Amino acid sequence: MIRTSHAPPHDAARHALSTPRQRSPGLIAACLSVAPLLSLLPLSAHATNGYFSHGYGAQALGTAGVAIALPQDALVIAANPAGISHLGSRLDVGVSLFRPEREATVSGSPVPGFNGTYSGDSKKNFWIPEFGYTRQLTGGLSAGLAVYGNGGMNTGYERNPFAAIGGQGQAGVNLEQLYVSPALSYRVNETHSLGVALNLVHQRFSAEGLQAFDNGNFSASPGNVTNRGSDTSNGAGLRLGWLGQLTPEIKVGFSWASSVRGQFDRYRGLFAGDGNFDIPATWGLGASWQATPAVQLAADYQRIDYSNTRAVGNPLAPLLSGKKLGESAGPGFGWQDVSVIKLGAVYRHSDAWTLRAGYSHAEQPIPRDQTFFNILAPGVVQDHITAGFTWRVNAQSELTGYAAHAFSKAVSGQGSIPSLLGGGEVDVRMKQNTFGVAWGRKF
Repeated sequence: MIRTSHAPPHDAARHALSTPRQRSPGLIAACLSVAPLLSLLPLSAHATNGYFSHGYGAQALGTAGVAIALPQDALVIAANPAGISHLGSRLDVGVSLFRPEREATVSGSPVPGFNGTYSGDSKKNFWIPEFGYTRQLTGGLSAGLAVYGNGGMNTGYERNPFAAIGGQGQAGVNLEQLYVSPALSYRVNETHSLGVALNLVHQRFSAEGLQAFDNGNFSASPGNVTNRGSDTSNGAGLRLGWLGQLTPEIKVGFSWASSVRGQFDRYRGLFAGDGNFDIPATWGLGASWQATPAVQLAADYQRIDYSNTRAVGNPLAPLLSGKKLGESAGPGFGWQDVSVIKLGAVYRHSDAWTLRAGYSHAEQPIPRDQTFFNILAPGVVQDHITAGFTWRVNAQSELTGYAAHAFSKAVSGQGSIPSLLGGGEVDVRMKQNTFGVAWGRKF
């Protein structure tokens, strides 16, 4: 692993191998010229599979994020760095517009003014930039760099759901994660390649409107729960990958990423472990099949270990046994580990046009008895569909576009509001739409 005075309840009770050319830009030059520009853009908070993006790179995003055994553009580094051995030298730059809708409903509470439906959409549009570069070197080596948003969460409730128990002003959270991932891949022989990426991670977090919990009865560090501005964390981790060509038509792949240590000191009274916020480890398997010269089918299985991150995985229950927010075994958001199945299809209609489609399904990370704190982080969507295209402008350049829709999903609370806050239930709901474009150039 490696980083990125409570009153009673009524008062104060979130393609194709390309031959490298001598005049292709160097990897270091590309990093220096493009990555800093992206890092100056506002980091974008987004969520699909829990708080992880459903995929990386416009071409993979058009196939529901399938990429482990289906390298299409340079952002494959984010899924399986071994894939860059199959890309040659290329540059990809893109941007996505993410539009989530999030909502919470409180019912059955005896606390005056608590019941009602609350919209978490004070901010509606999020821009997510991405950059990738790969270069084929000598001796079977390829190198690359990817800069992308791994995931995040944003809620903004202009009408504070916690106002009835002591919250003040607007409520919500903003979590953002930016990855800068240099990578190497080695082609062992004609059929197998191995890859490694160094994940350099920058996280940013803020929370507001949680004054109801910013006291000695609920928090181990009062004054470090809410309205402390943006805090940042930097860390590093590894991603390892393998890609094998079993037959001329079939590829299989494996990818694993370590957890990344994170710490938000300004919010050490909110997150379990004195402000600890690690990014969980993930692993996945993928396969692709060239069914016909024009049609390629692929699938990925991904596992995200949310429960091993205390702030995310610890349940709310310790609050009822005297444990406080910020303690090592203190309350958290109660997220479960998630398995994701992704299915994608690529149809090469002509030399100029390629069409894509995909579907994915994720397990539900939020149990019904954990919806109360997840008013702040309602990452409940499970199913989404995608479609995309690539237009090959000429031998070197191509333009890609995609759209994704995550279907509306609600989790209805069951025993969700703690008895010390009067009881009742919280239902959380979310749906999402994403649109993106990218430009790619082969060298």
